[in-house]
Amino acid sequence: MKTNNDQGRLFTLGITVYLIIKVILNGIIGGYFDIGGIIVALIFGAAMFTGLKYVNYAVAVYLVLIAVIHLPTNIAHISSNWVYLLEGIIDIGCAAALCFFPPIKEHFTNGWNDVFGKRS
Repeated sequence: MKTNNDQGRLFTLGITVYLIIKVILNGIIGGYFDIGGIIVALIFGAAMFTGLKYVNYAVAVYLVLIAVIHLPTNIAHISSNWVYLLEGIIDIGCAAALCFFPPIKEHFTNGWNDVFGKRS
């Protein structure tokens, strides 16, 4: 599969690993196993690996929405939720990197034909 920036693809792989670790850590802390969360993380990772245009923005919106939705509770209970507040900050940092870091942006320049091949 074509990539326009190897460094950008490597960073998106790191973000994918973070998303998977985040789901596992939340499951350990919360006492449950979230198979749906792991599936979503894997789908986002596979989509980001393709370098398809605008996928980075979709994943960034998801990360920011999750962080913003949980922000009031995390701030209100900061003494017991500091891990979740840190997680939200990392989510926003990953979203910013997906949108603004040049190597990552360059990775997401593939069209449908670049990802799935040209049809005859």
